[in-house]
Amino acid sequence: MDGFSAIPVFVAVVESGGFSPAARSLGISKSAVSKRVNQLEQHLGVKLLHRTTRKLSLTEAGKHYFEHAAKAHNAAKDAEDAVAQLQGEPQGLLRINTPMSFGRLHIAPLIAEFLTRYPKISIDMMMDDKVNDLVAEGFDLAIRAGDLPDSSLIVRKLAPLNSVLCASPAYLELHGSPTQIEQLSQHNCLQFSYSQDVKEWTFMRDGQSQSIEVKGNYRVNNSEALRDAMLQGLGIGRLPTFVAGPDIKAGRLVTLLDEFKMPNKTIHAVFAERQYLPAKVRAFIDFAVEYLAADQPYWELE
Repeated sequence: MDGFSAIPVFVAVVESGGFSPAARSLGISKSAVSKRVNQLEQHLGVKLLHRTTRKLSLTEAGKHYFEHAAKAHNAAKDAEDAVAQLQGEPQGLLRINTPMSFGRLHIAPLIAEFLTRYPKISIDMMMDDKVNDLVAEGFDLAIRAGDLPDSSLIVRKLAPLNSVLCASPAYLELHGSPTQIEQLSQHNCLQFSYSQDVKEWTFMRDGQSQSIEVKGNYRVNNSEALRDAMLQGLGIGRLPTFVAGPDIKAGRLVTLLDEFKMPNKTIHAVFAERQYLPAKVRAFIDFAVEYLAADQPYWELE
């Protein structure tokens, strides 16, 4: 077997931490990944991985091999990207990771026009509110909402991420509108599971922050599901304006405590640092900026 051809498979296994995630990122079966790694070990005459039921770890030989294999793999990707730039028209498979609600509401509607403009590109998009490892999962780029952990990823700002406190007119008619932050403790506060401050909400006013511990009978990991409950009068919640904007404009939701703001965040496009940015990635980022980038995003305009 040609050991060089197994490098992408071995690197994917190490970077993703297992055969199953490597198989997903490579688009092949788990058994095919395992077979290629076994063949590579036989070809080299050494064991590269310690395998247990819970995790994989590199052997001493595996550590040395991975150090050089990763460099070779990155060099091969740079070579492909350099050639692709000479081909002019962007092409190839573009794998995108985006949050569920933002992806469905504001990225998915752009896909048809993007693919019409760039017919040689095909897209594989995964919408997931959990933050996936861009490199390990094999994504070309991701849309990230909110704070970004320190990393080697390259960031391109797309739009501000503004959130509002709101409720339906039906809920407010029954329970009244809070006029002070402290009064939120008396209301049914619906919560987004993936928030960093699920039970303690923080607001800003005149440069000062104020937090309040809240409670409620519904917690969910999707902003649109949270909005649905609010529209049905279940309680008060925090929603990004990219979800709540149309309902606020139509009067189905009412903003509350407008003098208090939630901490400012940003929606970014992120991608791995590459010597030669693939034309397909650059094309999509420029396209997204064309439609989404603005100090006041279109979903907040009257």
